[in-house]
Amino acid sequence: MRSYIFLVFTIAFLSSCNTNVVTSEYKSLNGAVWNKDEILQFNFSKLDTVQAYHMFINVRNDDTFPYSNLFLITSLSTPDGEVLQDTLEYNMALRDGTWLGKGSGSLKENKLWYKENIVFPTSGVYTLEVSHAMRKNGNVQGVISLEGITDVGLEITKSNP
Repeated sequence: MRSYIFLVFTIAFLSSCNTNVVTSEYKSLNGAVWNKDEILQFNFSKLDTVQAYHMFINVRNDDTFPYSNLFLITSLSTPDGEVLQDTLEYNMALRDGTWLGKGSGSLKENKLWYKENIVFPTSGVYTLEVSHAMRKNGNVQGVISLEGITDVGLEITKSNP
């Protein structure tokens, strides 16, 4: 009887694990510095052409990140050659300077919404390119070396399990 209860508990536990994650990949930035000209590229394929997905850009920052927000430029290329570009802004800290995101100590991870309920109707390789678009107030030229970003990632999950 005990082994039966243990077996039922184990099956329930394993089935409750998050199986919605389709892909998750990170790119580390040398010395926690993201150069203005450094474009991070993520390739993915083998997605169901009728399934809807959620896409997230995951950003890890440390306490040397000097801003309360983050501007990103994204470019999503389809196998058909179509390119979808976005300029995105995300809050990284509260007004009082408290970092948003999960983590302890000086490292925080933010799971940032990128696309919601997106369908990839064509089979093949998709490419997401991500670069930062940070600039100081009143300064036309962008920040050349953005400090405090340690890793940037892409996560794709099924939108309806």
